[in-house]
Amino acid sequence: MHDNLYNLAFERSILSSIVFEPSQFDELSTTLKKDDFYLPAHQDIFKVMTLLLQKDQPIDEEFIKKELIKMKKFDESVMLEILSANPISNTKAYVDEIKDKSLKRHLLTLTTEIKRVTVEEELTSAEVIDIVEKKLYEITQNNQTSDFKDSPKMTFDTMEYIKEMKARGNNVLVGVDTGFHELNKMTTGFGKGDLVIVAARPAMGKTSFILNTVNNLITKGKGVAFFSLEMPAEQLMLRLLSIQTSIPLQKLRVGDMNDDQWSSLNGAIDKMNSAKLYVDDHGSININQLRSKLRKLKNQHPEIEIAVIDYLQIMSGIGNQDRHLQVSEISRGLKMLARELSMPIVALSQLNRGLESRNDKRPMLSDIRESGSIEQDADIILFVYRDDVYLYKEEKEREKAAKTEGKEFTSTYIEKEEEDAEIIIGKQRNGPTGHVKLIFQKKLTRFIDGTPYAKGVETIYENVDTRSANIGFGNDTISMPPL
Repeated sequence: MHDNLYNLAFERSILSSIVFEPSQFDELSTTLKKDDFYLPAHQDIFKVMTLLLQKDQPIDEEFIKKELIKMKKFDESVMLEILSANPISNTKAYVDEIKDKSLKRHLLTLTTEIKRVTVEEELTSAEVIDIVEKKLYEITQNNQTSDFKDSPKMTFDTMEYIKEMKARGNNVLVGVDTGFHELNKMTTGFGKGDLVIVAARPAMGKTSFILNTVNNLITKGKGVAFFSLEMPAEQLMLRLLSIQTSIPLQKLRVGDMNDDQWSSLNGAIDKMNSAKLYVDDHGSININQLRSKLRKLKNQHPEIEIAVIDYLQIMSGIGNQDRHLQVSEISRGLKMLARELSMPIVALSQLNRGLESRNDKRPMLSDIRESGSIEQDADIILFVYRDDVYLYKEEKEREKAAKTEGKEFTSTYIEKEEEDAEIIIGKQRNGPTGHVKLIFQKKLTRFIDGTPYAKGVETIYENVDTRSANIGFGNDTISMPPL
C-alpha cells in the first residue's frame, strides 16, 4: 500500500503519548477508532486501551501487556517501538493526519466495492448508487463499527446510559420532545432510530399534529427535515406562523390582520429566518431518493434531530411491484434509515375508509393502509382522533337527507373553536399503549395539551397496556420489569 496512506511513526507517537499520559485517552477515544490505525498490532493496542478504560483500570505498559497476552496478540518488538517513540504534547495535528490517511484507505476500499457491485452483482444502477451513497455516508461519519458488540462494550454503554438517566433526575424525556407533556410521559419522546407512524383519516389533523412537534423543536433551535409530498412549503410555513402567532390561518392566507397581528407576524418571520427547518416539497419521491437526500442533508447539517414524511402512501415505489410490496419496501427502508442516521423518522399515514362503518370510529392497527409491513416496522404508532369531525359529518348528512325529503331541518350541532382530541398510542415497542387527551384549536390548526383528567378520576392512562416496558438508548433497548 502507498506510503501516503499511513504513517507508522505518527501512530507510535500517539500510542506512546497515551501510555505516558493516560488522561489524554478520554478525549482521544472520542475521535480515534481502532480502524484508524494501519498496523494490526497498533489496532490491537488501541483496542486494549479502550477495554482498560471501560474496566476503569490503568492504561499503562503492564496492564496493556497483560491484556494482549490474554488475547494472544502481544508483540514485544512493537511494544518496544511504541515505548521508545517520543510522546507528544500537541496530539491534534497527529490525530488529524492519522484520520486523514484512514479516510483515504476507506475510500480506496470503497472503489473496490463499487467495481464489485457494478460488475459482479445483478443490481440496478439505482441500487448500486444507494449502496455507494450509504457506504460513503458511513465513511464520512466515521461510522466504521464491527459486526458484533462484545459484552464489555455493551455493559459499558449500558452503564453510561443508566448514569445519564440518573443525572437527569425526574426528567422523563429521553428522546426527541414531542411538544406535548403527557405524550412525553407516555413515550419518553421519540427515540434515536425510531420509526414513528402518525395515522388518521382525512381532516383529523395529522399534519397539524406533527407541525406542532416541528414548531416546538425549531423554536428550541433544533434541526428538522420535512418531506412534504402533499402541500407546498409555503403552506407549511403559513401553518407554522399561525401556530406561533395565534393568528387564525384563514386571516394569514388573505392578509386580513390588524396592526398588532402584523407586528406579531413580523416578529415570527424574523424568528423563522434563523430556524433550522429544511423542507423538500417535491410531490413525488421514492425511498432511494429520500435516503440520498436525507443522508446528504444530515451530513451538511448534523444538528438535524428528526425527519418527517407527509405522507407515506404518496411515496413512489421502485419498479413494477405490487403496491403492498412497494409499501413494505418503503416502511422497511425508513426504519433502516432511522437506525443508520440514529434519529427518529416520523411518517404520516392514511387509514382505511372501513373504520367509518363502525360505531366506535377510533382507529386500530388493522385500519392502517397496507398495515402489515408498516405495523411490523414501526416502533411507535400514533392515531389522531377527533370525535367532532364525525359529529359534523353526520349533521351534514342529516341536513342533506332532510332537504332531499323536503323536510325542515334544525341543526343541533354546535361548532366549537376548541375541540377535544385524542392521541391513541396503538403500538409502542418500548413502552405502554393508551390514550392522551389533547385540545384542537380549529382556527389555528393547533393542538395543545388537554387536562390530565378527562372523566373525573379517570386519567390519561386509561386502557394502558403495561405488560412490558422497555427503555431505548442509541439503536438498542434495555428490557425493564412490567410497570
